[in-house]
Amino acid sequence: MTKSNFTRRGVMKTGAATGAGLALPTIFTGAAWADAHTGFTNAPQGDSVTLGFNVPQSGPYADEGADELRAFQLAVEHLNGEGDGGMLQTFSSKVLDGTGIMGKRVEYVSGDTQTKSDAARASARSMIEKDGAIMVSGGSSSGVAVAVQALCQEAGVIFMAGLTHANDTTGKDKKANGFRHFFNSYMSGAALAPILAAQYGNDRKAYHLTADYNWGYTTEQAVRESTEALGWETVNTVLTPLTQTDFSSYIAPVLQSDADILVLNHYGGNMVNSLTNAVQFGLRAREVNGKQFEIVVPLYSELMARGAGENIAGILGSQNWDWKLENQLGDRYSGTNAFVQSFGTKYGFPPSQAAHTCYVQTLLYADAVTRAGSFNPCAVVEALEGYEFDGLGNGPTLYRADDHQCFKDVVVVRGKENPENEFDLVEIVEVTPADQVTYAPDHPQFAGGSLGDCNPGA
Repeated sequence: MTKSNFTRRGVMKTGAATGAGLALPTIFTGAAWADAHTGFTNAPQGDSVTLGFNVPQSGPYADEGADELRAFQLAVEHLNGEGDGGMLQTFSSKVLDGTGIMGKRVEYVSGDTQTKSDAARASARSMIEKDGAIMVSGGSSSGVAVAVQALCQEAGVIFMAGLTHANDTTGKDKKANGFRHFFNSYMSGAALAPILAAQYGNDRKAYHLTADYNWGYTTEQAVRESTEALGWETVNTVLTPLTQTDFSSYIAPVLQSDADILVLNHYGGNMVNSLTNAVQFGLRAREVNGKQFEIVVPLYSELMARGAGENIAGILGSQNWDWKLENQLGDRYSGTNAFVQSFGTKYGFPPSQAAHTCYVQTLLYADAVTRAGSFNPCAVVEALEGYEFDGLGNGPTLYRADDHQCFKDVVVVRGKENPENEFDLVEIVEVTPADQVTYAPDHPQFAGGSLGDCNPGA
């Protein structure tokens, strides 16, 4: 395994050069259009292949990014036959044998998205142009994912999205070269709403604070529409900047409203700070409309729970995956324990959902290449569309051909009241079956856009 070195541009070449650049009428030059080009962007020429891992190493989602990078490194080790093999042993597909991808050793470059779309595009472009990356993955912001997915479509490489939850990624901004394993806003709303109604009643008044970018918008919409369908009233929705660190000025007006539920459509450091401010303002100790005031966080992780500390106790939300799934719910979620064992042995603590999805995406890409017998992105697209698999921790999973969205069970969680340790802060409330969160490809929350055609880049 080769670790990347950082430069001011974000990445430095770690694999063999693929040739001199050609003067082409496109932004993609250099390694992406090599003299030895064989029909598609960055076709591997030597005995190795380079993957690009583009994660937030600074900004509000940096904790998630750090865990993503750990998982990417672990996936590379396993693909190259190092370590215990992890989920290569449990994956329903048996074509990966620890000899890299189609006999080529896997190398990687990494960069910092800074949780900013422009920075993420610049980093991904450098990976493709200068480093010869044939696949790009990562990101913990849907704004970043949409931007990098569009770039990869233009460049002719595969984008295996990391942590991106907005409907847009496989909705209006979907692309043929892009694939998402992580679940989405609609799925969170569909899984959470029945449990929120059962726990808190149908006669509730909700106040939404929402991160001002595409993930916030679609998550607010999904939760709002799903809860209103069960009888809740939305009394206000307020947008908050992604760069916000103190949410006091946004929490104070909640006290003046007649809301008895606060929904925090925030993620990462934003959620830690807004939840902390809400508790400091005494919201959880209030009674409004004769009801105990409650706070809901539609999407959160163990990493965020750790940052929020005791404030997370009792907070309901959803997750793509949880490291305790197989232990608590059995063989349906096989692969979970294998991954937790590998990750824990290497890093000393359990993996987050962000780590899990990035590890899985790396294996799914390698598997698709191997099954297709080609690194050509159009061959990879064909291998992934409509692909059904198991053994990667989520139970039976489908990569739907219509939109390149994975469909699988959704985990509803709650912060533990009395956690045993700092890594076990979340308890599984329920796992919602995939068929209950599946929607038609033309559902209104996913309206617009088109996959288009696969672009091999040549």
